[in-house]
Amino acid sequence: MKLLQALNGEPVWPPPVWLMRQAGRYLPEYRATRAQAGDFIRLCLNPALATEVTLQPIRKFGFDAAILFSDILILPMALGQGLRFAEGEGPRLPPLQYSADLDPARAPAIYGPVMETVRRLRAELPPQTALIGFAGGPATVACYMLDGEGGGDFPRTRRLAYEQPGFVSDVLNLLTEATTAYLSAQIEAGADCVMLFESWAGIFPAPQFRELVIGPNKRITAALKAKHPGIKIIGFPRLAGLMLGEYAREAGMDAIGLDTVTDIENAIAACPPGTVFQGNLDPLLLKLGGKAMEEAVLKLLAKVKNRPHIFNLGHGITPDVPEANVARLMEIIRGA
Repeated sequence: MKLLQALNGEPVWPPPVWLMRQAGRYLPEYRATRAQAGDFIRLCLNPALATEVTLQPIRKFGFDAAILFSDILILPMALGQGLRFAEGEGPRLPPLQYSADLDPARAPAIYGPVMETVRRLRAELPPQTALIGFAGGPATVACYMLDGEGGGDFPRTRRLAYEQPGFVSDVLNLLTEATTAYLSAQIEAGADCVMLFESWAGIFPAPQFRELVIGPNKRITAALKAKHPGIKIIGFPRLAGLMLGEYAREAGMDAIGLDTVTDIENAIAACPPGTVFQGNLDPLLLKLGGKAMEEAVLKLLAKVKNRPHIFNLGHGITPDVPEANVARLMEIIRGA
């Protein structure tokens, strides 16, 4: 598998490629399947339909990896926090008041359908296509749990991190253990590697970044590697800025996802020699297509040639991306 070769530090060329949110609303077949499911949560917890939407972009574009179709908030829901997705508004949860309201013992039974999806995918994917399992990083998931919604800069979470650090620490400790168990179950079900999405890492100042992002991520990677020797883990500390190098040195990841605003040459200089990177292309370019996209893709490819790199975006595909632009992106990469 080209993705695993890159994660092992091999400079594969052309680089393996997959795209965050590659199974999503830009695909008409996804929209039809979601309508069949009834709502987003039902889609995530229906193994047959979740398998189908995961496979749709693989069939259409031939990506080198499929990522499990699910959501980072399935885990807090499994722990006992309410979850709903308001149409056009994103997730809504009752803001968490007490860590004791969460019950890790009940979680495996609730997220059991996700493991069935992983098993089905590993059986149905082409042998050369890697399967990526994933979870939200504890700090990112805690933001949604404590504020009750996404967007903005999570004011309640940031306030509590200063005013009630013990409460926030309790939540993060619980999430760290639960996330480790969740990812371990995905590996046992057939995931070839896993990814930790710390999508809101960049809202925290440096001392809290170390405590709330790097610390829990390091514990998760250490526990997973102890239980599953050889497993590869991708970390995505979005908007980490100048903390990226410290994250790469300390968190124990096998690859680092780069957001849109990070200059890849600066990332190479800041991180340990041989660090494997993933991503960096602006998702807006995939919407625009044409000369702007093609020139940016070729420039990025030139920068990563002779390095182990996983081609991806700096964030997820947006629903307004034309399918033809994704097909053209693949043509450029394959022809590099």
